[in-house]
Amino acid sequence: MLEKLPEYKKQLKELDDRLQDEATFSDMKLYKEIMVERSRLEPIVEKLSSLDRTETELMEAKEMLSESDEEMREMAKEEISQLEKKKESLEKEVKMLLIPPDPLDGKNIIMEIRAGTGGDEASLFVADIFRMYSHYAEKKRWKIDIISQNESEVGGYKEIILSISGKDVYGSLRYESGVHRVQRVPSTESQGRIHTSAITVAVLPEAEETDIEIKNEDLKIDVMRAGGPGGQCVNTTDSAVRITHIPTGLVVICQDEKSQLKNKNKALRVLRSRLYEMEEEKKRKERAEERKSQVGSGDRSERIRTYNFPQNRLTDHRINLTLYKLDLIMDGELDELIDALKIRKGEEELEEV
Repeated sequence: MLEKLPEYKKQLKELDDRLQDEATFSDMKLYKEIMVERSRLEPIVEKLSSLDRTETELMEAKEMLSESDEEMREMAKEEISQLEKKKESLEKEVKMLLIPPDPLDGKNIIMEIRAGTGGDEASLFVADIFRMYSHYAEKKRWKIDIISQNESEVGGYKEIILSISGKDVYGSLRYESGVHRVQRVPSTESQGRIHTSAITVAVLPEAEETDIEIKNEDLKIDVMRAGGPGGQCVNTTDSAVRITHIPTGLVVICQDEKSQLKNKNKALRVLRSRLYEMEEEKKRKERAEERKSQVGSGDRSERIRTYNFPQNRLTDHRINLTLYKLDLIMDGELDELIDALKIRKGEEELEEV
């Protein structure tokens, strides 16, 4: 990584020189582009410079191991231990900064969480995972809006669809798509036997109207009465909306709002994002043919993670990461896990470059 430092310093100086040019001030679009690139490059130069200094200090400390004074050697050993930890931390930070930016990372998302195998226990786990992401969003100061929910008889969800908006939401949660498996003793189990259930999570970048065009003639819109069981906003008026996208066969139903117009607008948000994701998936598959790994592929049929409650253990199967802090993770402490996924994906992309 350090061999790139002179090149990055040169690029940063060139950007600073361009910012001093009068022609740049007269073109606001160009000015913003340069500032964005500079804000990306400056922390890389700072961290690499710090890493360079740390490596120099580490080399000097190791030279002190040859000292005849025992006390000096012990001091050197202690300093080496601290510097190696600092170096490891800096290398991790640099790797995070070197990950090529994805234009989708800044987008808000539509998240769909559905119960899979496991019946009532799966629906309860949907509720637990929803709470986990809600806690994480709260820590990040993101906003959550529930678009649609289908409650189960035991207090969980058969399905819940929500939007999450804020800074770099898709960039943080894009790797959550897939099958999440849970192993635990259900509250209804009298014999204390561990059951295995599964749910699916889909993370879709929320599409703006300018991102994808939906023609009115391609839509079949049905209005019906909201139904149960479950749901907090089931009512007796014909406010539920079902939208069918004729070319693809995609169907979206929204019934939580008492207003037909609100349900229609929410359904269109979900439909637009699903169509947008289909287009992105085509691009991903084209790129994946040249890639060795499927980390972050977004394949919803792929088992990505196991949550083992008796052992307080979480395992992400894509990167072979196991953490014995499931209680904290379920409370929204997801940064360590998400950072590890970002780093692995970034390493793959850097190798390709």
